[in-house]
Amino acid sequence: MAHVYAFIHVEKGVYGISFPDFPGCISTADSLDDVLRRGEQALAFHIDGMAEDGAALPVLRNAEEIRADAALQEEWTGAIVASVPVRLPGKAMRINITMDEHLVAAIDRAAESRRESRSAFLARAAERRLVEG
Repeated sequence: MAHVYAFIHVEKGVYGISFPDFPGCISTADSLDDVLRRGEQALAFHIDGMAEDGAALPVLRNAEEIRADAALQEEWTGAIVASVPVRLPGKAMRINITMDEHLVAAIDRAAESRRESRSAFLARAAERRLVEG
């Protein structure tokens, strides 16, 4: 899971979020919690669109690199700076793992009920666990 830096500004009670590494990706909400949630969704949608279009994803900058960018000084000033988690698309790779046969059977049943492959089910479960910590 990657993290993308965002600027959050508040104007007249409305929160706006933007992503310096993804120009044009923005969202708004009435609370800080909601703008972070909506920003995360907007960023995921934006990245999915770039991947579908075959567009290259930008190299993600760290906070110091963003702060040093003279073109962003005005946005940086007075902004809440947040780190938003995002799953970047990558190349699928085959792995070999060992599990108890009953666990594999339970995974297969659960995946089938969700109309997912075993791989998709396990990947989604791993992503959730990584986010939870």
